[in-house]
Amino acid sequence: MLITPGPLLQQINSPEDLRKLDPDKLIQVCEELRQFIIDNVSVYGGHFGASLGVVELTVALHYVFKTPYDLLVWDVGHQAYGHKILTGRRDVFHTNRIYRGISGFPKRSESPYDTFGVGHSSTSVSAALGMAQASRYLGLEDRQHIAVIGDGALTGGIAFEGLNNAGVSNTNLLIILNDNCMSIDPNVGALKDYLTDITTSRTYNKLKDEVWNLLGKLSTFGKSAQEIVSKIENGIKSALLSQSNFFESLNLRYFGPVDGHDVHHLVNILQDLREIKGPKILHCVTVKGKGYGPAEKGNATTWHAPGTFDKITGEIHKKVYSTPQPPKYQDVFGHTLVELARMNDKIVGVTPAMPSGSSMNIMMKEFPDRAFDVGIAEQHAVTFSAGMATQGLIPFCNIYSTFMQRAYDQVIHDVCIQNLPVNFCLDRAGFAGADGPTHHGAFDLAYFRCLPNMIVSAPMNEQELRNLMYTASLPRKEKAFSIRYPRGQGVMPDWRKPFEKIEIGTGRRLREGHELAILTIGHIGNYAAEVCNELEAQGIYLGHYDMRFVKPLDEKLLHEVFGRYAKVVTVEDGCLQGGFGSAILEFMADYNYHAQVVRLGIPDRVVEHGEQIELHAECGFDPEGIKRTVLRLLQHVSVKV
Repeated sequence: MLITPGPLLQQINSPEDLRKLDPDKLIQVCEELRQFIIDNVSVYGGHFGASLGVVELTVALHYVFKTPYDLLVWDVGHQAYGHKILTGRRDVFHTNRIYRGISGFPKRSESPYDTFGVGHSSTSVSAALGMAQASRYLGLEDRQHIAVIGDGALTGGIAFEGLNNAGVSNTNLLIILNDNCMSIDPNVGALKDYLTDITTSRTYNKLKDEVWNLLGKLSTFGKSAQEIVSKIENGIKSALLSQSNFFESLNLRYFGPVDGHDVHHLVNILQDLREIKGPKILHCVTVKGKGYGPAEKGNATTWHAPGTFDKITGEIHKKVYSTPQPPKYQDVFGHTLVELARMNDKIVGVTPAMPSGSSMNIMMKEFPDRAFDVGIAEQHAVTFSAGMATQGLIPFCNIYSTFMQRAYDQVIHDVCIQNLPVNFCLDRAGFAGADGPTHHGAFDLAYFRCLPNMIVSAPMNEQELRNLMYTASLPRKEKAFSIRYPRGQGVMPDWRKPFEKIEIGTGRRLREGHELAILTIGHIGNYAAEVCNELEAQGIYLGHYDMRFVKPLDEKLLHEVFGRYAKVVTVEDGCLQGGFGSAILEFMADYNYHAQVVRLGIPDRVVEHGEQIELHAECGFDPEGIKRTVLRLLQHVSVKV
C-alpha cells in the first residue's frame, strides 16, 4: 500500500524545490508533510512522536539553508523522517526500516543530505563543529553548519564536551536545541529543570520577545546588524540572570526560547541567525507528536515508536494470541529484579535514560529510592554503579549492549581494575532488528571477555536469565558479572520458576549425539535445539551444549566435547572476531585438540537493518543456516534442507 502525498509535497523532490515556494505555502507544506508521516507510520511502523514534533523546524531549516552545501546534522535521528521525505526519499519512504529498505536514521551512504551517520545520542554538536572547523580550514567561509539536538540528548557527556569546545571555536555553527522535555522516557536531571525555568520565566520571555521583534528587522540594519545585536544583548544580560548563564558562560550566544511550531517565525529567525557569525544556540520549544491528537495528549513514551495503529482512532494494533505467549526478556529482567530486591535490600538498579525500554521502570515504581535513571549518560551510569559497589550495595546496571560500548573505559578503569562486583545486564544483545547497525549489540561478548575480573554469561531462556540474575545477586566481594540477552520474546510462557544458583563457569549438556556437537551461547541456542529435534527425526543425532558462560569457560565440559566429537559447530549472536567461537578455538589450541570447528555468528562487516530472523538468515545462523552447516560437515547431502 503506497501512500499518496499531498499536492505540494508531490512537487518537492529536493530542498531546492522547497525553496522555490512562496513563504505563504510553507504552512501547507508542513500540514502535508505531517500527514504523510502519520499515514506511513500508521501502516508501516517506525519512530513517530519525535518526527512530528520537528515538522516546522525541518521545513524551515531546508527552506533557509542551502542544503546539502550547508551542513545539517541531526542528533540520534529519531526525528529525521521529515528530513528524509524532503530530500529525495519520499517515494521510497514506505521501505523505512524494512529489510533492504532505507534506514530509519540519517546515513551518509544513503544521501548527500545525511551529512553524518547517527543512531546514538549526543554526537551532533561535536560532528557539526568538526565540519565547521574543516570548512574554515578549506576557506569555505560562507558555509553554514547546523546541529539539531534534543534536550534529552544534551545530557550526554559528549554533548557537553562539544558545547565547551564550540564556545572557543569562532566557527559558523548554529546549535538548535529541540526542547520537548522528552527523549524516549521523560528527561531527568538538573538540565531539564534549568530549561523548564527558562521556558516558564515571564520576565525572561518578555525580554526575549522584545529582542526578537528587533531581530526581525535585522535586514534593515545591513552591515551594522552584529553591532546592534551586541548592544541588545549587553543591555538585557543583567536582567536575564541565570536563565542565560549556562550557555552564555560557554561563550555561545543564546537565542530563544521560540515556538518551534511557527514555521514563518522560524524562517525569519533562521534567516537572521544565518547572518550572525560565530557559535550560537537557538532554543526551540516543541511538542512530541504535534498535530496528531492521540500522540500529543497520550503517553509520549508509547508514541515514540508505537508500531502500526489506526490513524483515525489512535488505537495501536496489538497481536492477539489464543495461547499464552512467552514474555519479552526485558520484562523478565524487570520483574525478576523486583523479586530479588524484595529478598535483599542492598540491591539497586541503574539505567541511563531507558527505564521503559529496559523495564527498570518496574523497580522504579516499587522501589523508587533504589532505582536510578541517570539520563543519557552511560559512562556516568557505570561509574555511579561502581561507586555504590564500593559501599556494599549490589548494583544491577542495565544498559543496551550497543550503548555499553560508550562506557567501555569506565568498565575497565572504574570497575575491572578495581575488581568491583557490579552486575551488568546487557539488553538488545545481538541483532537489534529494524534499528540497524547503530543499535546491533554485536560486540559485547568480545569486548567483555578480554577484560580481567569480568564474568561473561548469556541465558538460553527466561528461567536461565532468572537464575543468572539470582546468582549475580548473591553477595560476592569481587568481579563484575555481565548477563546479555536479546531484544524480543523468550521461549517459556510459564517462566516464573523458583530461583536456582548456577555455579559460575558451568554449562549444560542438553543432548548427546554422534560425531558432531553444537556449542551455543545464549538465546540463539534455541535455534540449535530446533535443528537437533528436526534432524533426530531423520536419524541424525547431534550433541548440543549450552555453555552459558563465555568467561570463565566450562573446561570440564569442553574436555568432554573434544574428547568425544570430531566435528564442532559454535553458534553465537555476536561478532565472530574475538567472540564465543574464538574462545573455543583458544581452548582447543591450549589443550592441543584437533577437531574440525566451524563458527557461526556475525561476520566482520556492517550488517544493515531488518527483522532479526532475516538478519540471522543473512549471516547463516538461523535454523536453516545451522542445519546446512551441520549437514555439510556430516556430508548428508541426501537430506532435504
